[in-house]
Amino acid sequence: MGLVHVARAMKAVTMRELVRFSRQRGRLFSALVRPLLWLAVFAAGFQNVFGVSIIPPYKTYITYQTYIVPGLIGIVLLFHGMQSSLSMVYDREMGVMRLLLTAPLPRWVLLFCKLLAGTVLSVITCYAFLAVAAFFDVTFEPLGWLAVLPALIVSGLMLGALGLLLSVYIRQVENFAGTMNFVIFPMFFISSALYPLWKLREGGAEIVYLLAVANPFTYAVELCRFALYGMFNATAAAVVVASGIVFFVAAVWGYDPQSGMIRRTRGRA
Repeated sequence: MGLVHVARAMKAVTMRELVRFSRQRGRLFSALVRPLLWLAVFAAGFQNVFGVSIIPPYKTYITYQTYIVPGLIGIVLLFHGMQSSLSMVYDREMGVMRLLLTAPLPRWVLLFCKLLAGTVLSVITCYAFLAVAAFFDVTFEPLGWLAVLPALIVSGLMLGALGLLLSVYIRQVENFAGTMNFVIFPMFFISSALYPLWKLREGGAEIVYLLAVANPFTYAVELCRFALYGMFNATAAAVVVASGIVFFVAAVWGYDPQSGMIRRTRGRA
């Protein structure tokens, strides 16, 4: 296996996803509607409650709309990661996944190509959301737009790896709705996407605070939030990278035929 072969595989899988995305014109619209509704309706309703707050460690006053934008970017990345898992399940049912995994490349390379292709789409959607958010008077410095790119890529890879891991256990497309209810929404609401962690502890919600601290999605949001202000959160970056590696390794193990056979044998016992 050479770098040329890996590059060709990445290009082929990425182009396939981009072509599919371009043909599904309503996909970008549906991906933007959800966070924009949160920004236009939810944030406006809670503006009177939160007002302007000092959000550590920024040491500055920001509106609630500005605060939740990184969280809404996180939900775009999270939904794209889950959408990638749905695509994996669909491809497996249609037999496309079997053809992909029979390519003369290591299994982890093929899965990483699939993961990278989904991340490219999620990053494009995030920048589209940031552009539309400007119409709601939510803007960031040009440096923030550039600094957030690595954070989007790393967070997208981590959440996409989580979706890849879930696709190992989701056997049918119909089961995807249940996955959304039991994975996506708890990860989103029990995080710092909609409210600061210090606000949870201040309000006495200690259990929710501890769950949010243990939630890897929280660190993806914080990594993007710091990056949009031109800062770097080393703790968040370490947790996101470590979580992404764990999720990806577990997904590669799950897609291994031998480990899959072991799992099926245990299921019959």
